[in-house]
Amino acid sequence: MKRILVTGGAGFIGSHLCERLLNEGNEVICLDNYFTGSKKNIIHLLNNPYFELVRHDITEPYYAEVDEVYNLACPASPIHYQHDPIKTINTSVVGATNMLGLAKRIDAKILQASTSEVYGDPHVHPQPETYWGNVNPIGLRSCYDEGKRCAESLFINYHKQKDVRIKIIRIFNTYGTRMNTNDGRVISNFIVQALKGKDITIYGEGNQTRSFQYVDDLVEGMIRMMNTDDTIIGPINIGNPSEFSILDLAKKIIEITKSKSKIIFEPLPEDDPMQRKPDITLAKKTLNNWEPKIGLEEGLSKVIEYFKGVI
Repeated sequence: MKRILVTGGAGFIGSHLCERLLNEGNEVICLDNYFTGSKKNIIHLLNNPYFELVRHDITEPYYAEVDEVYNLACPASPIHYQHDPIKTINTSVVGATNMLGLAKRIDAKILQASTSEVYGDPHVHPQPETYWGNVNPIGLRSCYDEGKRCAESLFINYHKQKDVRIKIIRIFNTYGTRMNTNDGRVISNFIVQALKGKDITIYGEGNQTRSFQYVDDLVEGMIRMMNTDDTIIGPINIGNPSEFSILDLAKKIIEITKSKSKIIFEPLPEDDPMQRKPDITLAKKTLNNWEPKIGLEEGLSKVIEYFKGVI
């Protein structure tokens, strides 16, 4: 049994990770300030004697004796991370510093949940880990993009300078049950609009492409990365290389939900990337042939059923 700290553990992804770690026989401390996370995501875990829930903001120091830390805390959808940009940057940078300090003091292994947003609006497609990215450092999205880029730098330098055992993954677009219905992400937006029979809003012409991975595939990749030996630090892309246009996604959701919603088009937001697709060659090579197993239609069907119950 390992004792594991998950920051952002009551969030959409964090709750699935906590559940998986408990099912594997570990003791889990779930840390969350509930800015975007919710107790309802982990309420089914509260009766587990090996699960501990702590309300805490990682911009403030936290102390515990653990073997591993998964640092997931940070709002990840534009509508939330742009709500308080300074808070977003501080969560990424100050929060990472606090968690790295904890990992150093107790000699814990620590994984940083970075993001494909570090690639910005990429000039290289698909995006390998060697690509440095094309990010606007003062744009609307910079609080998240640059915060995560800085966090990666902190992790690397704590490793080089202080011998902290680190892991860095770059998470590409992820969806699944327990997503917030109002989080502003494209899949949740489209599903909610379709189920309510409202117009489905596409920004731009819908030609921009994304790659969508189901949360179970992500959690599998995260755990495999944490379990690699200490010489493997990353960053490693964790995402689905199957690419879809936003317009095709909207049509697919209308088809599955049998909705009568119409598609409407609005102006494209500032710095919205036109392409996003991971090169997962390194993940396959390093993480015991890891690759996504759940296709888009299967995953969408699960989320649509979940949202039917929520709405």
